[in-house]
Amino acid sequence: MKIGIISDSHDHFENIKKAVRIFRDKGVGYVVHLGDFVNPGSIKFFEGIKLKAVFGNNDGDKYRLMNSFGEIGGEINGDFYEFEEDGLKFACYHGTELQLKDALIQSGIYDVVMYGHTHQCENKKAGDTLALNPGTAHGFWKDATIMIFDTKNKEVEIINL
Repeated sequence: MKIGIISDSHDHFENIKKAVRIFRDKGVGYVVHLGDFVNPGSIKFFEGIKLKAVFGNNDGDKYRLMNSFGEIGGEINGDFYEFEEDGLKFACYHGTELQLKDALIQSGIYDVVMYGHTHQCENKKAGDTLALNPGTAHGFWKDATIMIFDTKNKEVEIINL
């Protein structure tokens, strides 16, 4: 299965629309957003795609974000979320606390740890754990990027918006 990975969209509506279009074109099963939507209104652009997410440090109005997720049938999972897909165990965390993020990666519990926050795209291996950061969908003076992870062959595609 292909999983779309996005983080730190920070109200950049045009890049969110581009990302959703790419995720649809590439046939992802669902999208994981790793936080920092900021505006609950940005959630509507994910309508029609299966969306799972965690909160970021800039997601202040959590009540309205949760309502927006409910309106599109999305799933917001608090500050931390773990799931399994195709025999792989995933952890999702925005990445605000560096020590916690590093502990998740180095614990050996997860096959894949997905995080954001730094606005820097990363695809690295730590022991048997793959650590993935899709960068920032907003851009913030850098390239705006997203990722697609294929659970079958464990390949990562980094896409510039």
